[in-house]
Amino acid sequence: MARLKRVAAIHDISCFGKCSLTVALPIISAAGIECSVIPTAVLSTHTGGFTGYTFRDLTDDILPVAEHWKSLNLQFEAIYTGYLGSFRQLDIVSELFEILGSAETLKVVDPVMADNGVLYKSFPETFPGGMKKLCSKADIIIPNITEAVLMLDEPYREGPYTIEYIEGLLKKLGDLGPRQVVLTGVYFDDKQLGAAAYERTTGEISYCFEDRIEGYYHGTGDVFGSAFVAARLKGFSLAQATQAAVWFTVGSILRTKAAGTDVRFGVDFETGLLDLAVRLANQKE
Repeated sequence: MARLKRVAAIHDISCFGKCSLTVALPIISAAGIECSVIPTAVLSTHTGGFTGYTFRDLTDDILPVAEHWKSLNLQFEAIYTGYLGSFRQLDIVSELFEILGSAETLKVVDPVMADNGVLYKSFPETFPGGMKKLCSKADIIIPNITEAVLMLDEPYREGPYTIEYIEGLLKKLGDLGPRQVVLTGVYFDDKQLGAAAYERTTGEISYCFEDRIEGYYHGTGDVFGSAFVAARLKGFSLAQATQAAVWFTVGSILRTKAAGTDVRFGVDFETGLLDLAVRLANQKE
């Protein structure tokens, strides 16, 4: 029997408020994929809506972990990065692609740095340029609209969007270097919201939408990215993986809304893990 496929997930740990590694680890593991982690920082909570949180920077630990893994000759089918808090971390992760990766390793970058037209306050205005360089080395990138336009040095536009605008963004993002691009936060009307996926080598573009749910729910980007990575490693095509990730994320939001849970606490992805595992198991690898 072959060993499990293995992902190296490089994110921070928010000890409360479901996001980053506390989302990636269970979702990827539930799919029957081994999830190894390199934490970039430890926080008592995430920073969205909470105050007084603790923060410990783990930048100095990242390379030693990777070098130890390399000494053990560990092989990874994917490297998956999320929130990276500094230019130094961007440079280190770029090194990790070489240290831990091979020609067959899928390098997936979620360029977490902005939303709703605004760069996160913790980042300088030059940060998108550094993230752009990292994305140029990735196989797949998963930006939202704001992150996309910041990396492309374009002004942010409010939706609804046109097909021409979205497909223009996708192609320009592909020109940065990644073979595949998944753009989230895409909508053409006020009724549905979803994602667009672009395969640069073929020019194929696909869309996946679900009914729009009002409100802002923390951690959904990490839920989406983790489900997407799991689906790709289980043999789903780019379009199929995007569809599975949208479906799983929307289900998590709906359960959270029905329960009336404080949105700062994250979404109820846990209840849907069995359904996700079944859905991903039904695809031949």
